[in-house]
Amino acid sequence: MAATAYPVTFEVEYPERLSRWLIFVKWLLAFPHLLILGVFAYLVALTTFISWFAILFTARYPRALFDLAVIYLRWDARVSAYVTLFRDEYPPFGGGSPEYPARFDVEYPEKLSRLLIFVKWLLAFPHMVILGLLGLVAFVVYVIAWFAIFFTGQFPRSLFDFLVGVQRWSLRVNAYVYLMRDEYPPFSLS
Repeated sequence: MAATAYPVTFEVEYPERLSRWLIFVKWLLAFPHLLILGVFAYLVALTTFISWFAILFTARYPRALFDLAVIYLRWDARVSAYVTLFRDEYPPFGGGSPEYPARFDVEYPEKLSRLLIFVKWLLAFPHMVILGLLGLVAFVVYVIAWFAIFFTGQFPRSLFDFLVGVQRWSLRVNAYVYLMRDEYPPFSLS
């Protein structure tokens, strides 16, 4: 499946200017979000476990649990976009507010494979290895971007696109592992 047609999307509007001083405290300002998201992650893990059984017996992800997982992933993506310097606008609490310039969505599947739920974690392993290596590269790129923002007030576009791509890839793999989609995630930043 082409990366552009994949049913999990993540886009961030490119900022023309960023605060040179906010880069020092974004992680601190995001702490309330990170604390709540840490607890929310356990709830999503529990609902994924429940959904596993629902998919096994009905081939469907319960819509309410699916929507809860989307809210969590959307909220987490927005907070990550804020902390990783993509945007200066403080992220909203929760998964609402569609006007926020970092957007994440997962299309609801009408039917899921009963067999894939047994092996999705194993099939995602190559992605996890590559994303681990890309994470090391991304760290270096973030350091370079941090200094670029500090000195110029701008996030270099090529670095921005690369880092958004890494986060997009990671979110697609997360949605796959959370049993939200059967389509295998593309090995792609786009």
